[in-house]
Amino acid sequence: MSNRLAHETSPYLLQHAHNPVDWYPWGEEALAKAKTEDKPIFLSIGYAACHWCHVMEHESFEDETTARYLNEHFVCIKVDREERPDLDSIYMNAVVAMTGGGGWPMSVFLTPDGKPFYGGTYYPPAPRYGMLSFRHVLSAVDEAWRNKRDEIVKNSQGLVGYMRQAADFVDKVESRSLSADTLDKAVQTLSHSFDRVNGGWGSAPKFPQSMALEFLIRRYLQQPLEGSELSRDSIRSMVDQTLYAMARGGMYDQIGGGFHRYSTDARWLVPRFEKMLYDNSQLARVYLHAWQTFDDPFYRRVVIEILDYVAREMTHPDGGFYSTQDADSEGVEGKFFLWTPDEIRSILGDEAILFEDVYGITPGGNFHEAHLAGGQNILSLAHDPEDVARANGLTVEALEQKLAAARAKLFEAREQRVKPKRDEKILAGWNGLMLAAFAEAARDAQLGERAATYRAIAERNADFLLRELRTPGGRLVRSWKNGQAKLNAYLEDYACVIEGLLALYQTTFEPHWFIAARELADTLIEHFADPAGGFFDTSDDHESLVTRPKDLQDNAVPSGNAMAATVLLKLAAFTGEDLYFKHSERMLGLLQSAMIQAPAAFGQWLCALDFALSSPREIAIAGEPQSGDTRDLLAIVFDGYRPNQVVAVGQVDPSTAIPLLADRPQLGGRATAYVCRHFSCQQPVTDPGALAAQLGSL
Repeated sequence: MSNRLAHETSPYLLQHAHNPVDWYPWGEEALAKAKTEDKPIFLSIGYAACHWCHVMEHESFEDETTARYLNEHFVCIKVDREERPDLDSIYMNAVVAMTGGGGWPMSVFLTPDGKPFYGGTYYPPAPRYGMLSFRHVLSAVDEAWRNKRDEIVKNSQGLVGYMRQAADFVDKVESRSLSADTLDKAVQTLSHSFDRVNGGWGSAPKFPQSMALEFLIRRYLQQPLEGSELSRDSIRSMVDQTLYAMARGGMYDQIGGGFHRYSTDARWLVPRFEKMLYDNSQLARVYLHAWQTFDDPFYRRVVIEILDYVAREMTHPDGGFYSTQDADSEGVEGKFFLWTPDEIRSILGDEAILFEDVYGITPGGNFHEAHLAGGQNILSLAHDPEDVARANGLTVEALEQKLAAARAKLFEAREQRVKPKRDEKILAGWNGLMLAAFAEAARDAQLGERAATYRAIAERNADFLLRELRTPGGRLVRSWKNGQAKLNAYLEDYACVIEGLLALYQTTFEPHWFIAARELADTLIEHFADPAGGFFDTSDDHESLVTRPKDLQDNAVPSGNAMAATVLLKLAAFTGEDLYFKHSERMLGLLQSAMIQAPAAFGQWLCALDFALSSPREIAIAGEPQSGDTRDLLAIVFDGYRPNQVVAVGQVDPSTAIPLLADRPQLGGRATAYVCRHFSCQQPVTDPGALAAQLGSL
């Protein structure tokens, strides 16, 4: 027996297709039923890799008694938050306003016209830890709906009014001139809140702050001050401590590469074991930029392991990237990733002692769950390899070779286990972020043969996105699975795909990637722009909802507005088009106070502001992209991490699609570099040494 979710493509919805709950997907059928039968809506929002979503399903949605009560008194709607970030944003804001907190699974009760009036997150089947039981909540809501309807309707209208006012933030704030002081104060705020014991920001649970780390790397590159919290040493200390702690901790998959979602403790040891494409895309870029900035080979290794993991585990045969890998296997959270000492010794033999020393393997284990047998260990670098090497009379290089061989053996053994399930839907925005990571890595010559592999992966992904997730009219769609593309794309989809395409253009210099990026940007402005400033998260022809969301804060992924500001600034540098800059400038001006007060929530905005204030370099190289003299100039351009530049390469052509290349002739038939700002250029040069001198002087 199945319900209406059986016809969906989302793996999360399909997980619930055989529940006794009479689930509906979000849509007109469910909303009409609620109005016709005058029933409140129970809206449950989650995602496929969510551990507590699975728990609530098993405890409540698979329970016949609970399901009968839900079916009798409510219209039940199940939503995949990854497919519908608009609904997730609207109703998460409502839950936070009502309760002060949020999370998933999200449980919200709505009037038949979609207005929220009560909500929370996970509810247990029986009262515990101060939480009401789910059945108690259902009974109380049903009683209130029957006997206190007027009060519910009034409160829901007030809540929606509050949410609409919050979305109109830009109408209430005065835009300020862009100021470098904002960047310095944001660094100070991050410094004051930094966890100097464990790295990162905040306490348990602890999330990777990719965008804040990107911002700090940018400031490191531009900060001349010494002896203060703004000094290079101080900034690098925050970056290094955090990147090392995360990649050495249990939040990182020490055997197969890739990061788990977050750490449940402050030490980065015990993760929530799901792996998300969006986390790994952003962290791959952070570690890549750290490698290019600090020349630390540990960062290079992490980049390779993340990207190889995505290529191996998270890539569709046609080139799209899957969304998530589950936390559970065989019904147990983390089982695939855990090890007992006996397992390790049986695989590694005599090498196990050294491995256990480095990775802190103990007989009692460091992952203690009641449903697991004892001795389960999450792998983490518990001891510094340099100390272990010294204690065992080895060089660090020799120890690393032994550890790499041990990890390879454990990987092969782990491949025989039952793997966690994957959510194999392909989301436009998340793919755009991962496309950017592969494209940037592909231009790093020090990654050797892998660079060519990463380029091919990036090109196949971009082809897939433009073929499968773009309509004949040029509009993007959000989600693709099993040959079916669905749902209007959101602001974040457009902005992140543009980011990926611009990164790929600057790796391959094939103009069609740039052309596609600019076309999508013009569509973004046409359909998402708010005349008051910024962009709505949904297009002007999207389904009408109780509010039209406009999220400004970065969350696990950059806010659509922040990424839109980022890519429009880059397009302004490529094209000289003032419209692109103006759209970004207004929102950056409005949000400067917020960036100072909560930089971790506005990290992508800070990166965009840093780009805008840097007067970014516009580098045009007249020449064939694959010719030797052009490659020699590009080797200088991409030597190290230079975030505040755009690069165009090609032959001079009056009809060129890239304005930066217009009127930039070759000198003496050789590849020629023009280093410009605001389309005003220095003397063109053909010699790599002269180009290096120009780039160093700016």
